[in-house]
Amino acid sequence: MQTGSDIIECKVTPWYFKRMGLMAAMFLVFGLLFFKDGAYSWPKESAMAAERERYQKNVLDAYDQARTAGTLSTWQAEAKTKSIDLNPQNEPLPWAAVAAKQGWPEKPKKRTPTEIKQQFYWGGAMMMGVAIVVTLILLSRNKKLIGHADHIITPEGQRVNHADAFRIDKRKWDQKALAYVFYREGGEGPIRKAIIDDLKYAQAGQVLEGLLANFHGELIEKQAEAQEPAQTDSPSAADH
Repeated sequence: MQTGSDIIECKVTPWYFKRMGLMAAMFLVFGLLFFKDGAYSWPKESAMAAERERYQKNVLDAYDQARTAGTLSTWQAEAKTKSIDLNPQNEPLPWAAVAAKQGWPEKPKKRTPTEIKQQFYWGGAMMMGVAIVVTLILLSRNKKLIGHADHIITPEGQRVNHADAFRIDKRKWDQKALAYVFYREGGEGPIRKAIIDDLKYAQAGQVLEGLLANFHGELIEKQAEAQEPAQTDSPSAADH
């Protein structure tokens, strides 16, 4: 927003808030899925896997042992008292049929208590991500990049005089709209860096243009890829 002949106020763009909002939503969805797996889905599947192991041992393996030992009639009588489903040949149903009747997967995966507990850790991490992103959104609401005729005020409130800048790195400008300004306060002291982000701050490019208009230091730009010289057909022996 132009507020004067030499002042440009660059507020945070809607694009930034939309991107951060989508990121928060993504963390939230993944977090809820992790909690769902830890609290419901994985324990339920583990119970199915345990039932599959029990059925294999107490029914299918027991049937095979009885058949080998010649005690099938005794086993079949006990199976009926235990309400074990048998087919018309008085054989136990395969696990796939038992699982299908319950609406269970044929090969449920058994989860260890540690694996189930880890789902809650991951869910907590995702929720922490939501909190971090929301905090960044709230902190960014009133931030501005301000360009003056002879200096910049960064969103963090740092003043960068044009005369103090000695290097500008624009290699990421074309693709990510990022420029890095290296400066020393008063031309001396430690090297500091300011970031001009045209995606996050609207019209930040105009602030960069104002800085470049008064800049006499090192400008680093992305160099275009060198093009190979065009090849010309050399005369062959057949041309002579």
